[in-house]
Formats: sequence, structure tokens, C-alpha cells
Amino acid sequence: MNYAIIAAGEGSRLVEEGVDTPKPLVRLNGIPLIDRLIEIFLKNDAKTISIIVNNEMKEVQAHVKKIQPGIPVNIVIRSTPSSMHSFFALSPFLQEDKFCLTTVDTIFREDEFTRFIRAFAADREYDGMMAVTDYIDDEKPLYVAVDASRLITGFRDDNDGSLQYVSGGIYCLTPPAITTLRACMEQGISRMRNYQRQLIVDGLRLKACPFKKIIDIDHAEDIQKAIVFLNQTNVF
Repeated sequence: MNYAIIAAGEGSRLVEEGVDTPKPLVRLNGIPLIDRLIEIFLKNDAKTISIIVNNEMKEVQAHVKKIQPGIPVNIVIRSTPSSMHSFFALSPFLQEDKFCLTTVDTIFREDEFTRFIRAFAADREYDGMMAVTDYIDDEKPLYVAVDASRLITGFRDDNDGSLQYVSGGIYCLTPPAITTLRACMEQGISRMRNYQRQLIVDGLRLKACPFKKIIDIDHAEDIQKAIVFLNQTNVF
């Protein structure tokens, strides 16, 4: 499996709330966020890991360059206006085979992630699988509509009361998704949620894979929340 990490955000909200450490290097139980992801990826048969870091985060750049996991690591240093642009910058490393993409601040149970990856690796029916959760802790969640078999039928900004899941921000996709990505960039579509909608429009079959809880570290208080979550579920 090829993996990719978007670590190009500025983490401006953390800075405003007094967190001086660049987000990718924020530690949970003593382990930087980016190291935690890499360790988990290696446990789940990583063939390559591709990482994008912005131009300004020199400390993160130096940290990533020292990582030697024993497999190819592709590092892109580029400031981008959105996570979708970051995804596009990483796409040349992801276009040949199945891949898993996530942002550096996505916190999940390791056992759930392993089941997710194994299901995707073995699957021959879908064009992608996306992590979803019914735990909502996002200021602007992306709701996920599914049918009885958990085939994703749409992505919505609002919930009319019928939608159980929100996007967890972990995307397992296949090469056709890169084709859609390129077309979106050419058309000026620059938000990940609109890209996901376009995947459905283009006819890609995406399956929703439920996680009990996924936490994004957007605010200072989320750091302790994530530590408590991981300790409760014995992730480390």
C-alpha cells in the first residue's frame, strides 16, 4: 500500500491558542503526530510514504528529512492554498496503485485503521473506501449519505436528520480518483469536499467504513482530548 500525509497546513488556530510547536510535531504520549502516522503505516504494509510540508515550517522539513523507515519516502516542500492542492502535489506518487491519504492531525484507533486497510487491500469491487464516523467534533462536518450496503451516495454540508455519518478524513482510493482530481484542478474546484462530490458524479463507487471515533487536532484543547482517547483505547 502507498500512503500519503498532508502536513502542509499552517496550524494557525493552534498558534493563536498558544501552541508553539508546529502541528506535525505536536506530541501525543511523547510521539510527534507525523511519526505516529508513519509508524502505523509501516505496520500496515507501507510500500512508499509521500509527505507534503509547507515552505515555512523549516523544523518540520528537517524532522521529516531525518526519517529513515527503510522504504521510499517522497518529500514535497510546497506551500499550498488548500488540502486539495496538497493532494494534487502528492498525486504523481499515488497514480499507479491503491493508496491511503490522510492529514497529519487525524487521530484514530490503530486497530480500526488496520481493519480498514486490510479491507481496502483485499477489495476488488470499489474504487475507494472512506473512513466515516458518527462522532461529530468538527466545526463544519461533511456529512456522508450511504445506502443499505454503505455505498456512498453523496456528501452534504448539512444534515436533514437522516444522515448518520460524517467524513473522517482518511481516504483510500485507486488511480481513477487521480483522474478526477486532475480534472477538478483544471476546472478550478479546490475544496476536498467538492472533489469528493465529483468522485460520485464521475461514477466512482466508494464504500463508507465506520470508525467509532476520529478526532482532528484543530485546537489546543484537542491535544489533551486526543491523548485521553488514545489512552482509553490502548492505541499505543
